[in-house]
Amino acid sequence: MRVQNERSETNQCRVTTSGNLLSLWLSNIFVQYATPPSLWECFLMPLMRIPYTAPLPSPTIIPASASTLSGALTALSDFLTAAPSTNRQSNGKTVILSGAGISVASGLADYRGSNGTYTLNKTYRPIYFHEFCANHEARKRYWARSYLGWTNLHKSRPNKAHYAVGQLGDLGRISTVVTQNVDSFHPMAHPTLRTLELHGYLRSTVCLSCRTEYSRENFQKDLSDLNPAWSAFLAEMLESGALSTENPEERRRRGLKTNPDGDVDVPGVEYGTFRYPACPVCLNSPPDGTRVEQDTDGAWLPSSTAGILKPAVIMFGESIPNPVKVAVEEAVDEASRILVLGSSLATYSAWRLVKRAKEQGMPIGVLNIGGVRGEEQFFSSLPSDGSGKEGVRCSQPLEEALPALVERLMQGTSLPVSNDRSFQPAPWR
Repeated sequence: MRVQNERSETNQCRVTTSGNLLSLWLSNIFVQYATPPSLWECFLMPLMRIPYTAPLPSPTIIPASASTLSGALTALSDFLTAAPSTNRQSNGKTVILSGAGISVASGLADYRGSNGTYTLNKTYRPIYFHEFCANHEARKRYWARSYLGWTNLHKSRPNKAHYAVGQLGDLGRISTVVTQNVDSFHPMAHPTLRTLELHGYLRSTVCLSCRTEYSRENFQKDLSDLNPAWSAFLAEMLESGALSTENPEERRRRGLKTNPDGDVDVPGVEYGTFRYPACPVCLNSPPDGTRVEQDTDGAWLPSSTAGILKPAVIMFGESIPNPVKVAVEEAVDEASRILVLGSSLATYSAWRLVKRAKEQGMPIGVLNIGGVRGEEQFFSSLPSDGSGKEGVRCSQPLEEALPALVERLMQGTSLPVSNDRSFQPAPWR
């Protein structure tokens, strides 16, 4: 049984067997095409978060001078300060689209970096929305692994790159940040600069029945109370330092597999003993026609028909709420240009925003270490000896490049470009 490929008007899960083959077919399309066919957009109503796992090309630096840090800063500075096009109305500012790469310096895992989950853990497969909704055992697995990973995620903090984004906003260069990340680092680092969280956030859980949100920190305490053996196990792992190290190699030596979104896998551990609580609102007042039952300790029972809490993130295979979809599209439409930070654009929900900007003739900038899905479409028309005003593609550490970019813009100077131009020809030329 699979959850239907859309959510009802009440946002409750609906289950159908027909969604099984459709889900597989749609997933196969994403694997086969770096650029989804136009027909594909017709199927994505509402928009879903689907991963793209095919290999990505190596980055091609444009302009060629951006192959060094100094050159990249000059190109990015030119990009952000270029006069907006007179062919369309815009706010003269840049909309930022950020991904997991911007949070790596905070100690969090990404997907496709050199130490990313898909790089080091070839067998990794995230739990999908339909699985979470339909399967009690799948929810046990998810919450057990999330329980172990929450401590490190909760103590992590924004890094220099996040704060630099806020400073760019203070300088009047950024209008909105659209982030795929669920760590809440952007609103923490720059609360006065508008942030739209495309894929939700981990700071809360949300009930699938009544949509009430519940603090993830309080939820963690509930999980500890319901699972004393797991609580002791977590304490031992913290005491040993297994969860405190940010080195992925060290974690693997300790038998752990850390993944994005606060997921920690301990091979050989049986997750079936894990328990989780019911939605307190539905427990006190079940929605009409439903029942919410718990055991003597307060754990949700599978005899219930409502009251399931999920993370307030858009899980893979889940529909992005229409208000969020509309808000991020408007943020792109009103901007003069788009700058991608730390994202390979591997999910269609993010890729389509850059495609939308391209279709409107907006300059596109990408600062990401590693390849970007379908990037030849975005940069094939740019000259290799350009200035960066028409678009820029560079590959520098965000925590180094963004603070330096802020300093460059605050100085109001354009420093000479380094002669070290290890130009890499574009494969599509």
